[in-house]
Amino acid sequence: MPIVSICIGVAFLLLLMIVFKLNAFIALILSALVVGILEGMSPLDAVASVQNGLGGTLGSLTMIIIFGAILGKLMTDSGGAQRIATTLIESFGKERVQLAAVLTASVVGIALFFETGVVVLIPLVFTITAAAGVPVLYVGMPVIAALITMHGFVPPHPGPTAVASVFEANIGKTLIYGIIIAIPAIIIGGPLFTKLFKKEDLEVEIPKGLYNPKEFTEEEMPGFLTSLLTSLMPVILIASQVIVSMTMPDSKVMPFFDFIGNANMALLLSVIVAFFTFGLNRGIKMKEIMQSVSEAVSGIAMILLIIAGGGAFKQVLIDSKIDLYIADIMTGSTLSPLVLTWLIAAILRVAVGSATVAGMTAASIAAPLVGMTGVSPELMVLAAGAGSITFSHVNDAGFWIYKEYFNLSIGKTIKTWSVMVTILSLVGLAGVLLINLFIS
Repeated sequence: MPIVSICIGVAFLLLLMIVFKLNAFIALILSALVVGILEGMSPLDAVASVQNGLGGTLGSLTMIIIFGAILGKLMTDSGGAQRIATTLIESFGKERVQLAAVLTASVVGIALFFETGVVVLIPLVFTITAAAGVPVLYVGMPVIAALITMHGFVPPHPGPTAVASVFEANIGKTLIYGIIIAIPAIIIGGPLFTKLFKKEDLEVEIPKGLYNPKEFTEEEMPGFLTSLLTSLMPVILIASQVIVSMTMPDSKVMPFFDFIGNANMALLLSVIVAFFTFGLNRGIKMKEIMQSVSEAVSGIAMILLIIAGGGAFKQVLIDSKIDLYIADIMTGSTLSPLVLTWLIAAILRVAVGSATVAGMTAASIAAPLVGMTGVSPELMVLAAGAGSITFSHVNDAGFWIYKEYFNLSIGKTIKTWSVMVTILSLVGLAGVLLINLFIS
């Protein structure tokens, strides 16, 4: 029975990752093979299905993810991220330091992976809070909320981008919907959530060695406008295609915007511009720029493999016709496919810890619901993204990154980080359901 096969496959995935501590990519491949064989595929057919899933997924996502990583690395290495942060903080003043920090993290978070954003911004958080005389977590929690929300909701981050490929969603619409939902999620899960704590609860002892990081001098950093426009260029290009397609679909300029607004080309063009704005124009030699490129690519290799493994799992479900079975049993169901997708992703997130694995696996299972129900594939992407960032605990690397950088106990980490990401997840789901009311 297909549902039994899926349950066995997911249980096997959890067993390999949680009990045997197996790498997520290997666990996904083995689980995909198990599901395929349980559904009557020959071992060779199951292997072929896995290969097709790997190739198809990487073929559509590799450029986006790699170029996104390169852009973030160039922004970090050039001091562009620091320029955005310091300028916004100086502009808003100490009394609005929390708002400045949230805006900084939201802008920087579009281009940087979550882990990279933490490394870049947390030392600045320590400096800001000391200068403004406010508790570290008063600024730190909203910054983390913005970074993890962008990581879960907004392309070109690997998770939402990969899930978008499974649901065959429009990247531009996903990005716009994602930003719309991210704004209230960040506000509620960040600044408003911190108001529930007493001032002393937000005080932490800054870990040694993190307070005085190497900072770029004024002369070393690119200008604010240059840094901002370069980092936001992919968003601007992708959004321009969506806006033109909605307002002037038959215009002669539409092919041009289709080209520059394609996610692959938007990231490629942005990287080329960044070579100049973050590199050559500031006297940095091409050899040094290419060193940053190499480091960026090596840093996301395992993320690419995990996403490919999720694509293999999806392909086995399709080739073994499980997707059709799921679609049949959902016919006439009163349960919203958006809620179901969120729920599957949330359960997997709590079980395995990896947001990418949770989102991709949930998407693989729920993909046939798009065709059967007519639900927006873009909102399905965001439902999976919201579920994939819910209650994070000790099996998630992000939990430990947050804990160690803020020098917290496990209990306080759960009280702040784990509750915070759950709030972000629930607000995200509410946003998805609200938008669905207007577009359905």
